[in-house]
Formats: sequence, C-alpha cells, structure tokens
Amino acid sequence: MVNKKTFERVLMPLGAGLVASLSGCSNLEVLDPKGSVGLAEKSLISTATMAMLIVVVPVSREGVEYAWFNNVETKPGIGYPKQWENQEKWNGGWKRNADGSIEPRQGGRLKVLSRLFANPNLPRIDDYYEPFTFDYEHLQAAPEMKAPPVARPRSLITGKRMEKIEWGPNWEEILGGEFEKRSKDKNFDDAQKDIYGQFENTFMMYLPRLCEHCLNPACVASCPSGSIYKREEDGIVLIDQDKCRGWRMCVSGCPYKKIYYNWQSGKAEKCIFCYPRIESGQPTVCSETCVGRIRYLGVLLYDADRIETAASVERETDLYQAQLDVFLDPNDPKVIAQARADGIPEAWLEAAKTSPVYKMAMDWKVALPLHPEYRTLPMVWYVPPLSPITTAASEGHMSLNGEIPDVTQLRIPVKYLANLLTAGDEAPVIRALERMLAMRAYQREKHIDGRENPAVLEQVGLSRNEVEDMYRVMALASYEDRFVVPGTHREYAENLYDLKGGCGFSFGNGCSDGASATSLFGGKKKRTIPIKAEV
Repeated sequence: MVNKKTFERVLMPLGAGLVASLSGCSNLEVLDPKGSVGLAEKSLISTATMAMLIVVVPVSREGVEYAWFNNVETKPGIGYPKQWENQEKWNGGWKRNADGSIEPRQGGRLKVLSRLFANPNLPRIDDYYEPFTFDYEHLQAAPEMKAPPVARPRSLITGKRMEKIEWGPNWEEILGGEFEKRSKDKNFDDAQKDIYGQFENTFMMYLPRLCEHCLNPACVASCPSGSIYKREEDGIVLIDQDKCRGWRMCVSGCPYKKIYYNWQSGKAEKCIFCYPRIESGQPTVCSETCVGRIRYLGVLLYDADRIETAASVERETDLYQAQLDVFLDPNDPKVIAQARADGIPEAWLEAAKTSPVYKMAMDWKVALPLHPEYRTLPMVWYVPPLSPITTAASEGHMSLNGEIPDVTQLRIPVKYLANLLTAGDEAPVIRALERMLAMRAYQREKHIDGRENPAVLEQVGLSRNEVEDMYRVMALASYEDRFVVPGTHREYAENLYDLKGGCGFSFGNGCSDGASATSLFGGKKKRTIPIKAEV
C-alpha cells in the first residue's frame, strides 16, 4: 500500500448491461441475465490526483463549476455536499412501505409532481460551496508597493469579490476542521463518537465517490420527464439532455447526491462512466489515470427479475446479502446457456469469468457496497481499509484471535465501517478484514520465513488457491487483470440511417445541444466575470 490511511479497493460497475449474480440459479425459468462492468479501487495516494482530472475533463464549463462528478472525501466527515448521507434531511433513495412495496423516499408520483416548483429536499449552493477563482492578473499587473500583491478570491457565480471562503469539496481533507462539525457524520450512529473525538488519530480513510450506477436507481424513478435511463448493454445510467427539463427531482432522489444541476443550460448532469471509452473496451478516465492503481473494472451478470425482491427486503441489514443474491455465477453452465439465449455476447461471458469485481465481491467477499440501506443496489463496491487494525496491532493494543489480530476489539472502526458499507451489519466487515489480514499473514510467512501456515487460512475459510488468487489480483495485478472491459458489439445496434436528417425544426425538444431556447426558468444566461487588476 502506498498510503495506509485509505480505502484499499473500491468496486464499481459500468452500468446495467452485463451484471452477473453470484448466488444460486434455482429459478432459471425467470433468469434474465444482464451485463455490466464493475470497477474496484485499491489505495489512494492523494485525494486530489483523480478528483482534479475528473473536474477538468467534463465540468470545466460555466454552470457546473461546483460539480465534482468524482471526488475523494476524508472520513470521518460530513462529506460533499454537506451531510449527504443524512436521508432524514434529504429524503433520497427508497423507503419500504408497510405492504412490502418500495417507493422513492421523497414521495410517489403525485407528491413529486406537487413539489415541482417548491422542492423542500433540494440542496442549496451553500450545501455545496460557492465556486471561486482568484485575481491572478493582479499578481502581474499590480504596481510597485511595499507589501507583495495578493490574488483575492472571486465568485464564479456572481463575479464579485469574496471576503471569505466558507467551504469547499475538500474542506475536511486529512481531518481538516474541528471535530464538532465532522462529528455530524451519519456513520457515527450507534458508534462511540465521544471516544473517537478524544483520540482523533485512531483512524482516518479516504472515500472515493462517484455515481453508483445503481441496479435500482432512485433518480430514474424520480424524474418527471423520464430523461434518466439505465443502458441495457452495459448498465451505465445516463441523462437524455434533450428530454431533461431541469426539474431537479433527480438531485433530491439520488441519495449519494451525484447529480448536479447546470444552471447555465438548465439541465441535470452526472458521471457518464466514460461510456465512449467503455464501448471501445477502454477503462474509465479515473481508472486509467489513477497513480495508486486502486481501481478495478469488471463484468458482472445479474438476474433483473430479482432486483425488486432484493430492494424490498424488510430488514436493512439483509440488503447486502439480498444484493449478492441478484448476481449470477458466470461459470455455471445453466447461467451461460441462458445468457447466450438472451443474446449476451461471448466476449462479455468470457470477461465475466475473469472479472476482478466478481472475485472481490462474490468469491472472496472482501468488497462491500456503499450504503445498501438506501435500497438502490449500488454497483460501486469498496474494500475496507486495514490501517486501523494493522496500526493498533503493531503498537500492541490488540490481542490475537488465533493467527491474526482480533478485529472485534476495535469497536469504533468496525461499527463505523459497518454503518458505511453494510447498513450496520458488522459480520461482513469483520469477515472482509479478517480475510485480508489472513492473506497478509500467510504471504508474509511464505515469502519471509519460507514456510506456509494453513491454519491462518482455515480460520477465515480460505483455501490456498483462493489466497494466492487474492494476492495476485490485489497486490500484483497487471493492467489487463485490473481492467476487464469487453467492447460494445456495434453489429447489434439498430440502423439509424432512416433517422438521418429527420429531426426537422427543434426548440429544445428534439436534436438540440441540451440547452433549450425556451425555459420555465428564463432564457439562456449570458454574463462575464470581471476580473480586473485593482491598484
């Protein structure tokens, strides 16, 4: 690991096309495999390396200066936007009704329509931050003076000079700011917050965040215009810029707050998971450029008929296992036969068999979904960090449980991670941590002491072959092992020749560039930001 205080891995899929289910295939008569690509993250070197790239690439435009499609948060902390995990405040995701059905937490169709012009669940710009630049020209044009010139901040929204910068997307980086504010982190529920506050250096981690490209996306159900859709071929969730009317209900519906409103175009925007690259078999930009090599991409197969059942389970702590039951085993002959019958390309089936996401999430169960209690079935999976356990063990603060440190003694990190990744269920978190500790202990004895210790593997339920595969994928993986992305088969696409030139007159409802000429919120905004040198 390059940095101890970081998430070891994160898994993310490319969409809803080829997602495979790991649980049993007893109900093959209703089996409807879809395909999706997943991504995993390993260890972060800096919170800014990838985040800055993703900002520069898609959102260096007027109207989305505050949008961070791919940011890295320091945990514990309230995140970006402020307290995005507090659904008692934002009402994002889904809720389960008494009859067992689910509906968006912000309300059904009538409630959403009644709030089109007065949405109480919409974050304000102050919940994000006021984007700013600096008077850099003043540094060059300032006359001779006794004190050195200063580039003061200027708002990118109003164009006016700002007296003070109040907040930012990385305000809490490396535990920045006072603990009183960071203690509002929702993941501290049922955890010993006061004890952690006395020993803030107990643990810290980086949480990379982007659109989850969920199997059961609440943003899709919340959009009155029907402009958000999940692609069948790869599972990526996208927004049709022609259909979008800027109602912003998707912003409220998304519990991860990864949809942003472009005030310039009047449209909603989000991470597109670099779908043009995915179609050509290339990894996403954030994965390609990550200097820590923390991200993995792979194909998962899933049964679409199981999604509603999985998202509707009664107990929130059962949602993690319910989502695992949606995925299909790509090595099962029955699954392969049904996938071929449903038109899944052979390249995707082969990619599913070697998917690193499937191995981490299903085979080894060391990768966990982010906040499954939102019932969206997120497809970005995270491998929890070992740094709190290894640090405490090296300092002699933990006893051994057999051959490995007793993870259960660190109640604060374990409960915090459980609230973050498994809806409060500590057992999957403990299992993931113990398996990674066992892998480290086994490989250390093998390579340093020259002997194998099968007892440590038996303690966590791993075989020699499994731990060797874990070591190869999680520590020695090559480019091809990390990114298993099959290209799109364009021969299966529809022939659009008949639609060529058939758009006709368009007023934002047809083949537009996404910016409607007419809008309920007024015409297109035109302004310049005056940045002049002041003497």
